[in-house]
Amino acid sequence: MGSCAVILVLALGGLARGRVGNAWALSLFGCYRGTVRRTGLMWINPLVLRRRVDVRLRHWRSEPLTAVDAHGVELRVVILVVWRVKDTARALLMVDDHVVYLREQIEAVTTRVLSRLPADSFGELPDGVATLRDVDAVGEELSRELAAECRAVGIEVFSARPTRVEYAPKVAAAIQRRQIAAIDAKHRDTVLASVLDAVDDTVSALTERGLVTLDDYERKALVKDLTVAFYTARGSAVDAQ
Repeated sequence: MGSCAVILVLALGGLARGRVGNAWALSLFGCYRGTVRRTGLMWINPLVLRRRVDVRLRHWRSEPLTAVDAHGVELRVVILVVWRVKDTARALLMVDDHVVYLREQIEAVTTRVLSRLPADSFGELPDGVATLRDVDAVGEELSRELAAECRAVGIEVFSARPTRVEYAPKVAAAIQRRQIAAIDAKHRDTVLASVLDAVDDTVSALTERGLVTLDDYERKALVKDLTVAFYTARGSAVDAQ
């Protein structure tokens, strides 16, 4: 009777239910004994240690990571990674926590890849030279290097793509000031060019019609006065708009 009870307990203790997207990694006395990927009710030796592993296709979006581009400019980057556990034995036995390992490798690979390219060209790079705005090129490099780093722990990486690449707040503020200064300088050059054209037309009309007779000193003085007057008037009119 006692032996029947022991056998019944062992029989019931070995029952397990396999789920879709999960696998059982089996080990006995510290030695790996295989992986069960079946679904439904099954019986497994109750002496074997069972560890459930999620083998579904998964995606993970990082928090904003700090990195620098090829010029040393500080960036904030968000990476989206699609991955799954391919080898359950490696995922469980090669590292303490394969998810933590994956996240650490994402940060390391992102820092390494982004440091090779500039964030923007600003018109200073030759045509065809990639920047971090080329999401496909950056994503392919990230995917390739991350897959190589994670292969040893049984993780298969399908894709790693930057979903957002931004300058650090202090850098973004400096770039904005630079852009505003460039726009302001271009605006001033345009206004000055139009003022000089107007001054030239005015002086030429006055002298051609014989309204004034000017020597070089008087001509320079008139040009100066007209330039100041026209530039002040044009600048005030544009600012009012």
